[in-house]
Formats: sequence, C-alpha cells, structure tokens
Amino acid sequence: MSIRSKISVNSIQYMERRRRSNQDGEREKREFDQKVVEVKRVTRVVAGGKRMRFRALVVIGDHKGKVGMGLRKGADVSESVNKAVNQAKKNMITLPLVNDTIPHQLNIKYKSGKLMLKPAKPGTGVIAGGAVRSVMELAGVKNIVSKMLGSNNKVNNVKAVFAAFEKMKSKEELARLRK
Repeated sequence: MSIRSKISVNSIQYMERRRRSNQDGEREKREFDQKVVEVKRVTRVVAGGKRMRFRALVVIGDHKGKVGMGLRKGADVSESVNKAVNQAKKNMITLPLVNDTIPHQLNIKYKSGKLMLKPAKPGTGVIAGGAVRSVMELAGVKNIVSKMLGSNNKVNNVKAVFAAFEKMKSKEELARLRK
C-alpha cells in the first residue's frame, strides 16, 4: 500500500467517523438559547481620528426559569456578541415561576424607566414590548402582562427587568414573610 493510498484511506475513515457523530448535519444542541437584543456602533475619538467598535446586548435563557444578560464591546460584531454571551453565562438568574408566570405583581423604577409586571392567567401569552419580550420568552414566562414607561433605551429596559427578577420572591417566601 502506497503512502498516498494510506492517506486517502485515513481521510475517508475520519470523514465516516465525523459523519456518524453528527448525522443529518445537525448542530450540537446548545445549553442556552440566545437572542441579540441590540447591536450598536460606538465611536471613540482618539488622536488621529475616530475608533469604531461595536456594542452588543445579548440575553440568554433555557426557557425553564434561568436567564442571563450580557453587554460587551468588541472590534467587530461577532466578537462583541461572543463576549456578551460569555458575560451573560456568568450573570444567570433563576426565576421562581408559578404556572408559567411570575408569582406576584412588581412595580420597579430603574433609572428613568418604570416597569410594571403582572402575572397573567394561562392562555394570555406574553404581552410585552421589544426588549422586555425577549427576556420573558427566554426565561420561560409564557403568561405575563407588562408595561415599560419613561424609557426607550433597550439596555436600561433589560436591566430594569433583571432588577425586577432580583426582587421577585417565590410563593413560599411570600407566605413566610406574611406570618
């Protein structure tokens, strides 16, 4: 057997193993789904001109109550998104969901924005705008009514949702506090 035929046999065996491990071209199932809420071009003035970078706001979640947010800058869009995803994985929050909704109503003021979150009956769906909707869907909240007042800034709106999630208490905690 010549060297050339050995190489071709080895490469064929390698391709067969690879095809068997990844049938039908399916990609590996990721641990969390991710959604890019916003990508913005930001400019910094330096000596000799302006330096452009990109800022990405990414929300990740498992649709079962775990959700995280990342906001990072990078030289190009893909770099900033990857950095934001890594930060989001480090900043995960677990929600106390009750029947696919939140356990109680919340009114949060975060910077200039006010956020109102209300639990809803099954079948209502996610009634939320833009950035808030992205977070709710990835968190696994299927029935909720929300309203964002005072701010159109997506970064502050997402941070307001996470501030609300931090203040949220489970049914057991609420019962314990009432006693």
